[in-house]
Amino acid sequence: MIGSFRQKFRNWAFRRTVETGTVVLNQRRIYILPTRQGFAFAFVLVLMLLGDINYNLSLGYVLTFLLATTGGISMLHAFRNMAQLEIHAGQIEPVFAGEQARFVFHFNNPSSLERHQIHLHDDDGHHVVFDLPAQTSTPVQFDIPAPQRGWLDSGRLTLHTEFPLGLFHAWSYIHFDVRCLVYPRPAAPQPLPAAAMQDGNGKLPTRGDEDFAGLRNYVAGDAMPRIAWKALAREQGLQVKQFSAFQGQELWLDWSQLPDIAQERKLELLTRWVLDADVQGLMYGLRLPGGDVLPQHNAAHRAECLRRLALFGGEE
Repeated sequence: MIGSFRQKFRNWAFRRTVETGTVVLNQRRIYILPTRQGFAFAFVLVLMLLGDINYNLSLGYVLTFLLATTGGISMLHAFRNMAQLEIHAGQIEPVFAGEQARFVFHFNNPSSLERHQIHLHDDDGHHVVFDLPAQTSTPVQFDIPAPQRGWLDSGRLTLHTEFPLGLFHAWSYIHFDVRCLVYPRPAAPQPLPAAAMQDGNGKLPTRGDEDFAGLRNYVAGDAMPRIAWKALAREQGLQVKQFSAFQGQELWLDWSQLPDIAQERKLELLTRWVLDADVQGLMYGLRLPGGDVLPQHNAAHRAECLRRLALFGGEE
């Protein structure tokens, strides 16, 4: 109950909109409070001051105010450890469900002061600690588990430090408009649709000269230039090189041709086939209830097919 109230109060008191571009941590964005050790330190100082007054200890006054000054300087350094840092979000690469989404934030320290023991964490306990050299820009990777397909938002992150003595907790909030695209988890390796392959779709081994497709045993009448002389030198027998060529037809990965299984299982199976078809160099297309992706074979086509599968039935 108390934790829920505290969370609601924090959301109300420190609410900020989602930000773009570069964020600069100035005095309006940095909050600072004593830690538990800081409160204990202050309590000890009060006891020392009462003892000094009661017993009129001159050296006790000196020690008490020296320690109080040290605490004040510690608060100043905790603030300066974060002040004027410049932060912007980097490019986020898509991942598959079950992997770690890698959010990258670039921290620039424009001053001549080194920054130490800076913590970046979210409300779920994911955490990273780093230092920033003077006048240096450093990328910081923040990993968040991606349990399911779709868009994954980094959410509001907390940046804090308790440097140098742990007496004060200085913090700020950052929430950039960045999301990671999470593809469906690929199913276990499955043969590509058999009917499509029997019809000659995709890339089949033919007597073309485009791509090397492996070796086979020598048969009388094979052309001499096709003999794999290196394999013969390695005492692997007399073998002939095989090549493959495109036959001009395409492999369609069709949602409607899948067996009657759960939706997520279908998406996982289609994801596996997209990956396998891409590795095998096939001309493949994707048919989903929301539309088709025409057959191609390149990195952009693979990314578009996986994006359609990741956002199927949701936000485009």
